[in-house]
Amino acid sequence: MKRVCVLTGGSGGIGKATASLLVQNGFTVYELSRTGADADVIRHITADVTEPEQVKAAVAQVIAEEGQLDLLVNNAGFGISGAVEFTDPKDAFAQLNVNFFGTLHCIQAVLPIMRAQKSGHIVNISSVAAPIAIPFQAFYSATKAATNSLTLALRNEVKPFGIQACAILPGDVKTGFTAARKKSCAGAGVYGEAVDRAVAVMEHDEQNGMPPELVAKAVLRAANAKHPKAYYTVGLQYQVFVLLARILPATWTNALVGMIYK
Repeated sequence: MKRVCVLTGGSGGIGKATASLLVQNGFTVYELSRTGADADVIRHITADVTEPEQVKAAVAQVIAEEGQLDLLVNNAGFGISGAVEFTDPKDAFAQLNVNFFGTLHCIQAVLPIMRAQKSGHIVNISSVAAPIAIPFQAFYSATKAATNSLTLALRNEVKPFGIQACAILPGDVKTGFTAARKKSCAGAGVYGEAVDRAVAVMEHDEQNGMPPELVAKAVLRAANAKHPKAYYTVGLQYQVFVLLARILPATWTNALVGMIYK
């Protein structure tokens, strides 16, 4: 049975690994990003997720060629780091615009199709940084926390139409995401070396993190599940961290995170 997927941010890292695994498991995959090219049987469509009309045009092209859309994987995103006090609001907005509103634009583009089909899966790539906010990475954590809330609300809204929605929460993953992060040292005179230390810990953990293929496997499980879980946390240690964040008082969890990134 043919299954068609639209995946954003598939030119590298988690997106590329996910696209490859989905193809291996019978999906026809269309990858949406600002730059990229067809890769083997993965079709590339140039589209900026922050531009809703570009997203709608890309989805319309998929429907014109395939006649159906079974899976949306919202993976496009990037990171910034720096002190909340000194972050340029333009940088904060850019982070939200891609990571959150880009996800929203894609969801709004595919829902009319999935409602008409009375079927479809929407998988949003979130992060363990959503329930466990990371110091000096506040805006990345905020975008992923917003994605989690959007996912939970969406699950109940679209359930009557036979559409499933869930979020994947990876821990540290070794990809090019680390090198692409926009880092700000503004406020170093106020916060001292705290920013550099926190970012160094974070980048060390990422470069020693899990391979993106593990996250891809979680996406495939969610895509194949008749009734997927709301959240799929990837990595045993991160499952423990998220569990502790749920059961411990927020003050305790936050203090522990502060110690890790101190």
